[in-house]
Amino acid sequence: MNESRTPAQVLREARQKDSRDKRARVLAVVDQLLTDNEPVTFTGVARAANVSHWLVYAEGVREHIEAARRGQGRAATNNAHAGPKAPAGWKVEKQLLHEDNRRLRQEVERLKGAVRRNLGQQVDQIGAADLGSRVDELTTDNQRLQGERDEALARVKDLTDQLSEVQDDLAGARMSLRRMMRAENQASRK
Repeated sequence: MNESRTPAQVLREARQKDSRDKRARVLAVVDQLLTDNEPVTFTGVARAANVSHWLVYAEGVREHIEAARRGQGRAATNNAHAGPKAPAGWKVEKQLLHEDNRRLRQEVERLKGAVRRNLGQQVDQIGAADLGSRVDELTTDNQRLQGERDEALARVKDLTDQLSEVQDDLAGARMSLRRMMRAENQASRK
């Protein structure tokens, strides 16, 4: 019979599987560090396994890391030509600090860029307020010029009408003059 699982059961099982996978990754990293004869530190293991610092200090994992560190400590003391050296793990801690510093520098640069962009936007907004008043001025000027254009067009129409009347009067006067000249020419021939 196929039992249906509740969403809570599915989530619980997924979390348990994820926890097992992470713990297995931590243990594999510790074993790899021991194989490579690299110092085992809690921070180094957490970073290499890509897990939280909390997990490397959790019960069942912490003991494994501490045992690996004790084993490395005994091997260092048994090493006959081991002179006064920095404790094991300092090299890894130093490397991790360098990585943290690099990451923090990148974050600072990213934040500086964000501040620059934000200031630029604020300057643009101040300019936008000036642009709004300039747009209002231009709109007023445009309306004034449209009024003047309309007046000029009306004046042109009046002048065109007057010109048409004057041309009609001129044409009439020319016709009258021609008639008078014909009549005068005919009267002088007779």
